[in-house]
Amino acid sequence: MIIDANGLNTRTVGRFGEDIAARYLEREGLSVVRRNYLKKWGEIDIIAMKGSEVCFFEVKSVTRPLVAVGSGDHRPEDNVHQEKARRIRRMIQTFFFEQGMGTEERFSFHVLCVYMDMSKRCARVKWIKDVVL
Repeated sequence: MIIDANGLNTRTVGRFGEDIAARYLEREGLSVVRRNYLKKWGEIDIIAMKGSEVCFFEVKSVTRPLVAVGSGDHRPEDNVHQEKARRIRRMIQTFFFEQGMGTEERFSFHVLCVYMDMSKRCARVKWIKDVVL
């Protein structure tokens, strides 16, 4: 188990981040229809609807403020690498198949980076829209 500087394990940080991300999306007018869609080969953190478009979200959370990120720092979105993208593509195909939907459905994939400042008990969300898989 990995513990961060605030004494939180990565699973707890991830859960907090996903909760914040889901509330953020609802404030942005999306309807969250599923969280933690899980199969043996991967997971989609949040599935939401915006009108008739299915939106898939990968949430990456860190316990440091957004303003503290320097040019040399690791960015949370860097963890959405080629192998992760391959698994997400497969998860999207599986979701459409299970829902009886075709892959011609309108959909998009996004990354939400949640920066949590635990000392101030606040968070900021950075939305990277329409990521190409």
